[in-house]
Amino acid sequence: MERRVVITGLGAITPIGNNANEFWKGIEEKKCGIDKISLFDATGFKTSLDAEVKDFDPLKHFEPKQAKRLDRSSQFAIVAAKEAFKDSGITAQNTNLDRVGIFVSTGIGGLITIQEQCEKNYEKGHSRVSPMFIPMAIANMPAGNIAIEFGLKGESISIVTACASSTHAIGEAYKTIKHGYEDAVLAGGTEASICSVGIAGFENMKALSNSTDKNRASIPFDSQRDGFVMGEGAGILVLEELEHAKKRGAKIYGEIIGFGASTDAYHITSPSPDGEGGAKAMQRAIKDANINPEDIDYINAHGTSTHLNDLTETLAIKKALGDASKNVMVSSTKGNTGHLLGAAGGIEAVICTKAIENQKVPPTINYSQKDEECDLDIVPNEPRDAALNIVMSNSLGFGGHNASIIMKKYN
Repeated sequence: MERRVVITGLGAITPIGNNANEFWKGIEEKKCGIDKISLFDATGFKTSLDAEVKDFDPLKHFEPKQAKRLDRSSQFAIVAAKEAFKDSGITAQNTNLDRVGIFVSTGIGGLITIQEQCEKNYEKGHSRVSPMFIPMAIANMPAGNIAIEFGLKGESISIVTACASSTHAIGEAYKTIKHGYEDAVLAGGTEASICSVGIAGFENMKALSNSTDKNRASIPFDSQRDGFVMGEGAGILVLEELEHAKKRGAKIYGEIIGFGASTDAYHITSPSPDGEGGAKAMQRAIKDANINPEDIDYINAHGTSTHLNDLTETLAIKKALGDASKNVMVSSTKGNTGHLLGAAGGIEAVICTKAIENQKVPPTINYSQKDEECDLDIVPNEPRDAALNIVMSNSLGFGGHNASIIMKKYN
């Protein structure tokens, strides 16, 4: 028998808030977390803006020795996981921690550590490379470090599908609980790739916005969009089997009811131009949820602010929802946060959960110039009060990876 999967904990650290409630308040207040790059000297770069986590001091969260041994991506993951775990109320007394998993992903891993240690190798020789280099850099370590932090001994995996990574993680966690393999899973993603080599790689690919105006840099679905803005942070949810959550009296934020994934098999960076891949992921999620397209009230779009992504995702939504696409509300919150790459789906799942809880649709901020090809109801500039029962979150990654999750108000 398939089991119902609910959300019982939320944690976030983002460019507009260092916990889930502060983050959601930033969304409601249309806060833009984009500003000048400060994590490294960006002199000579065409890119001048990013979306950094503000006021983050690792020593407020970790002992000095532990902080030194954790890449920034793992630091974010642990901080968000601590919040989500505490919020859930799970303890060793009310839950068998052998049946609690950790599905936490990152798109790139410890890129800051990789750059620092490669520079050290080049400048000072191989003997000066840190013995902690590999454990700090590899992409599975955020999940591994969370498991160690809380003594969780269920399945621990890190799915790497570029910018779809954390939505895949949440979807696979949902399936794992649904089919009885775990009772609860911490699921989501983390990313900390704002460093000179990270910006250079995306800049030379011509993926980043060259705007110097923070309010016109990440502008999803706007005809003047010219690329995305790099962000960083983490978003973690506690997913739990319904009866287990009820038995221990947990607060239930909402329910995961569907997951779908697909591959474009088209190009290493460009999405399929007809939106077929993204549409297939959404269609599979709708089928898994056993709902009709018209049942979806709101979609948190991947909406990166690149020309191709926003256009093809618009086509994908129309293909997946058919006539229902004319009425569904769609927004991208990357105008607030920038693009958190592998962590994007994690923080956006937190947004969807809070949207259901507060019955409010987040807006697509800083929108001014309509693109006739992106003609969905993108909820421009102002939050919208709405009766939200079912919402969808999309993530699309380099390599053609597509993932969609569907969440529902808990009844």
